[in-house]
Formats: sequence, C-alpha cells, structure tokens
Amino acid sequence: MRAIEITKPGEPDVLQLCERPLPVLKTGEVLIKVHAAGINRPDVFQRLGKYPVPPGASDLPGLEVAGEIVDGDLGDSGFSKGDLVCALVQGGGYAEYCAAPLEQCLPVPEGLTPLEAATLPETYFTVWSNVFDRARLSEGESLLVQGGSSGIGVTATQVASALGHRVFITAGSDDKCRAVEALGAERGINYRDEDFVAVVKELTDGRGVDVILDMVAGDYVAREIECLADDGRLVVIALLGGPQANLDMNHVLRRRLTITGSTLRPRPVAFKAAIARQLREQVWPLFAQKKIKPVIHHVFPLEEAAAAHTMMESSAHVGKIVLQVLAD
Repeated sequence: MRAIEITKPGEPDVLQLCERPLPVLKTGEVLIKVHAAGINRPDVFQRLGKYPVPPGASDLPGLEVAGEIVDGDLGDSGFSKGDLVCALVQGGGYAEYCAAPLEQCLPVPEGLTPLEAATLPETYFTVWSNVFDRARLSEGESLLVQGGSSGIGVTATQVASALGHRVFITAGSDDKCRAVEALGAERGINYRDEDFVAVVKELTDGRGVDVILDMVAGDYVAREIECLADDGRLVVIALLGGPQANLDMNHVLRRRLTITGSTLRPRPVAFKAAIARQLREQVWPLFAQKKIKPVIHHVFPLEEAAAAHTMMESSAHVGKIVLQVLAD
C-alpha cells in the first residue's frame, strides 16, 4: 500500500511517500480501506520528534481516518464488511489501509461523505472527553475556547452551542472570529487586539465563564483563572504557549476552581470506546438535524502531506485540513 512516512524528525519535507505492507490486525481490530485522513496538530509534533508513538502503534502519522471496513472480526458490533466508518487510531492514518480498534469506529454520519467524516474522530473524541466528561459542562453553563478557529475550536463551538451553551472563542484575526461566530459562537475575541479577560468579564456581567478549553497554557493560565466563574473548570489539552505557568493559588482556593488536563492518544481502547458510545448517542444525531457540520479548510492528495503540514503550521486555516486517499 502507499503511505506517508516520517523519514527523520524535521520540517514538512521529511514526510515522504513510500510503500508499506498492509497492517497486521490485532485482536479487536478491523482493516479500513482509507478514503481520507484528517490532519491534526499532534501529527506535526510527531513529525518534529516531540510526540512519541505509543508502544505497539504504527510509526506512520495520522490519528483519524474514514473509509470502508474490508477485514476483521466484526462480532455483534452491528457493522459489516463494506460499511463506511470513521475511526480514531493511535497512528497509521496517512495510508491506503489502516488498522483501527473496532470499538473506536463510528458510522459515517447521515448525510456526510467519508471525506467529511475523516475530519471528525480526533476532534470530537477530544472535545467530548474534555469539555463534557472531564470539565462537566452542564446545562446553563458557558464555555470559552482558546484557539477557536482550529479543528478542536470549531468542534467545541458547534457542539456546545448546539446543546444550548453560551460559547466565546479567541482567534488571531477578525475574519477568523467572524467565521466561528457563524458556527455558533456568541462572540469571537481577537486576541491580538483585545484582552480576552476583560471581554469575557464584560459579556458575563463580571461573573466569568464556567469552563475554559485551553490549547495554549503558558502565561494564558493566570489570565484564564481571572475569567473563570466561581467553581469554574480549566482544562488544558495542549501547550502551544509553553508548559510553565505562574498563578495565584488564592483564586483556586477561595473560588473553588479546578485546573485539569489530558492527552487522548495513550488512553486505552476501553476509555475511547466509552467516548465513542456517547458520541454516537448524543452528538451523531446532530449531523442529521443539521445542527453541526464538518468544517474543511483545504483538501490535499495523500502525496502532498508535506504541503498539508505546512498549512497546519501556518495557522491560516479555519477548521480541518484533510488528506484525500481515495475518491468518494
């Protein structure tokens, strides 16, 4: 099969087209003939040598795919060979075939193509796990998303707003802010021109937000503490601003704040399977109801993976970047 491998840690041009044998299935896995694979920021970190591959996972990049089940023991899953699915994987997505745990597969949502469905697993699993499970965003509560124009950002915005929450986002330009407002955000905050703490306080009459989804960390953490409501929760899922933060713990004590974080890739199949069940029950119907939709910024052919990574690193995109492997 054709695949994209990382020849050595480095710039996007280290991503090279190669020939690899088909994946050997483990117990509980299915083989997917890949139509498309999503590009995610962790793929860039892996290419740079900063995101280790979990033991036993494919060294090929790619954490989400969509395509056709062509092999594997399907048991009583309800899936059959030939079904179109999307799946969260630990690696191997940039290829014509990919092994995926059966329990991490979801049907392509009604009305979507596999190309569109390939944009869903990594961001939807991440958002549901962190915003709704870990941070417990509940009825009547509000959400601030840092990096609102990213794949994670547009997913969190759409799902939270569709479920009735007030959503505020930060982004690096007015155009990006307006784009995410069109997806359901109440207010986009251009972090280059505005103080997100002051804006959030003004929009919430000084109360602050209940939950913050943060991909920045670093010096953002102290400011985020300022704009959390009492009993608020900050969940960190990336460290684009650096791993070190200084903050006043008096706020945490007096206002009963929670600071937490997680990474998804190393978690066991059982953990991800539970998320898949929740997504299928509570989120997947929203696609058929037209309350949420995939947001694709650009599609590249498989052999142009380097160009896709260059675009990802430019942060010029709104939504997802996709590698098309097989025409829908």
